[in-house]
Amino acid sequence: MGQICLAVIFAIFLGSTGGAMAGIHDNSVASNEFPLISSTYSTEGTLFIPYAEIEEPFAAWMDDKGRSRIDFYGGVSKTFQLSKLNENGVMRKVVPVTNEQYTNKLTCFEVNGTANAKVTAQSVLPDTSQFQFVGTEIVNSVKCKKYALVETKGQKVNKYTYWVKVEPSPLDPDISLGTPVKYEMRGYNTLLGSHYDHYYLIYDWFSPELPTDDVFQVPPSLSCGDFPGPGVSHHKTIATFNPMKEFIHNEDRHVQTNFEEFINTHNKQYKHDREHHHRLNVFRNNFRFIHSKNRQGLTFRLAINHLADRTEDELRVLRGRLTTKGSNGALPSPSYDKSDAKDLPPSFDWRLYGAVTPVKDQSVCGSCWSFGTIGTIEGANFLKTGTLVRLSQQALVDCSWGFGNNGCDGGEDFRSYQWIMKHGGVPSEDSYGPYLGIDAYCHVQNSTMAAKITGYVNVTSGDSNALKFSMLKNGPISVGIDASHKTLSFYANGVYYDPQCKNGVDDLDHAVLLTGYGTINGQDYWLIKNSWSTYWGNDGYVLMSQKDNNCGVSTAATYVTM
Repeated sequence: MGQICLAVIFAIFLGSTGGAMAGIHDNSVASNEFPLISSTYSTEGTLFIPYAEIEEPFAAWMDDKGRSRIDFYGGVSKTFQLSKLNENGVMRKVVPVTNEQYTNKLTCFEVNGTANAKVTAQSVLPDTSQFQFVGTEIVNSVKCKKYALVETKGQKVNKYTYWVKVEPSPLDPDISLGTPVKYEMRGYNTLLGSHYDHYYLIYDWFSPELPTDDVFQVPPSLSCGDFPGPGVSHHKTIATFNPMKEFIHNEDRHVQTNFEEFINTHNKQYKHDREHHHRLNVFRNNFRFIHSKNRQGLTFRLAINHLADRTEDELRVLRGRLTTKGSNGALPSPSYDKSDAKDLPPSFDWRLYGAVTPVKDQSVCGSCWSFGTIGTIEGANFLKTGTLVRLSQQALVDCSWGFGNNGCDGGEDFRSYQWIMKHGGVPSEDSYGPYLGIDAYCHVQNSTMAAKITGYVNVTSGDSNALKFSMLKNGPISVGIDASHKTLSFYANGVYYDPQCKNGVDDLDHAVLLTGYGTINGQDYWLIKNSWSTYWGNDGYVLMSQKDNNCGVSTAATYVTM
């Protein structure tokens, strides 16, 4: 943390008011041990939310005219809280927006406060009027005084801790001047017997100098207006226009409201209060993750979906693709003349030709492998017969154990192909019965086989053109992807690219169906059909970036021959 000129600080504190403490939080506790920290400032730091896997850099400004500004991720998202712009105050947000006419155009949105929810300036420093001195501690190589507050609300016990660098004023040694170093909240739920929340702010730099007026002005080229879609209710704006309010003021009404809407939308029913509290806490951190990622200005957006109350362990169940090293017995992909690549159409979508059945929900069953398998066979059968027949994933879940599949605990497409070849085909859904999402009794002997295959082919690994040629000729293709990242769990729209997503054979933990490809806003993508219901993604689909074989779409692709 940079050193601050104490003489300058003290002069700012005294101001021009004849010695009155201008611009100061008088945060003295009963023992008068709390130092004076300026209420006008500029600061930079990072918000850490371990349970939500968030490290979010911020910069903040606060003046003495009821104005504040907080930027996130290096200014990708800029938020303004202007308490005196009108009777109830105004919040503004400047973010990059992409639509059908332009890409990443800086746009200003504005929301007015209401009589019941007035906009106030948002500090990134806590109100310390109730904090007590508890000792000294070294934080980030800085010797600090440590202050704490314990607050109990029903089953929740919240402990707040504030670390402040304290130095005596060079003009008056009886006055202590403070610089914030760290602020932390730990929440413990006595009903659940566990920590339900934890976050902290690290202040890397702090200056008490009064910010200039231009800091609180949006660029003159922008005019602030409403959203292009339906109006946004005020409780939803906290997470997007003023997210720091949750962490500095412990404001969680917006979380509660969104959780109630989530429960109603997805008809969630919890057995008892303990589970309700547990799911709320899981939702809280997934909710934070979604909005934090959206502030990064990525090529895709996240949104609350039916998975938002699930833990990482529960989300892992949805990724049921196993990995076998070595040969899988498939034929190699036919070679092609690389000069023909220029003749590939710029985009293609098998849905437009009737080769793809509707999106399903695999539920809490790791049966994704059966959906990739069935999807490519349905497409191949359509190309051969001209008729789209829904085939049975449940038959593979129930009956292919002898070939190394594990039902709801994972499987592989090639093992399913081998079972199908031995048993003379795969039954239709009408014949076998609906998908159940559980390991059930195999009754294929009482079903009619609707599609037979003669073999299966491995597409040349890592070759995007080979994948395109194969798909154009043979229909939708079963592919494996790395689906282990939260960004994919809550994907909503846009071209999905996560630099942490891997593409090695051993990294592919989820099976999906490649149904097309294209380009949008200069970004090449694969059109992927998932099996997490139409509540997920873009009606169950994701546009997955072709860049660097992100997430491994072209690593382990297969299709069948008939």
